[in-house]
Amino acid sequence: MASDRIGFVVGLRAEARIARRAGWPVGIGGGTASGADRAARELVAQGVIALVSFGLAGGLDPALRAGDLVIPSHVLLAGSLLPTDPALLGRADGSTLLCGETEVASAAEKRHLFEMTGAGAVDLESGAVARVALQHGLRLAALRAICDPATRDLPPAALVALDARGAIGLLRVLRSLVARPAQLPALLGLARDAAAARRSLVRATPSSRVG
Repeated sequence: MASDRIGFVVGLRAEARIARRAGWPVGIGGGTASGADRAARELVAQGVIALVSFGLAGGLDPALRAGDLVIPSHVLLAGSLLPTDPALLGRADGSTLLCGETEVASAAEKRHLFEMTGAGAVDLESGAVARVALQHGLRLAALRAICDPATRDLPPAALVALDARGAIGLLRVLRSLVARPAQLPALLGLARDAAAARRSLVRATPSSRVG
């Protein structure tokens, strides 16, 4: 299979730059399920025959640290386990990725989801990508790096940061900081963790030679 026929769906522009540097066609969903659905369908219209959900994820398993990679063997979508195709990325790690419906912002909620599902990580885009892959009979995989570990509460500014194009809205972040200045240490910690996650994604995507 030609690697340029594998489409990568991402949430952020920063993630798109990593995937494009590796030579993959990319759709940017802006960090939402509806955006990921649109991006995946655009890639299908371009003729891709496989889809990969690529980018950052929240940790549910407390053993996972910022920057750890998750290459799941299954995604958990609406209570159903769907297998991924390890050949697309060369491997899978035996874990399960939870397809989230809403933002998982608190450590308490992450702990609850881990106890209920056993999934190692969660993101908002993989469910939409999985649904499009199922509808079109495409192979599916996911490559995610932990951005906010299970023990971290997301600061309010992080929940309003992204726009529909996958860019950080600095004005929205600043407004949130002005309203709640005490969140600054948590926001800086999240930024460090996100940087570690992006470095892991770069290391995991040295070329577009996937099978």
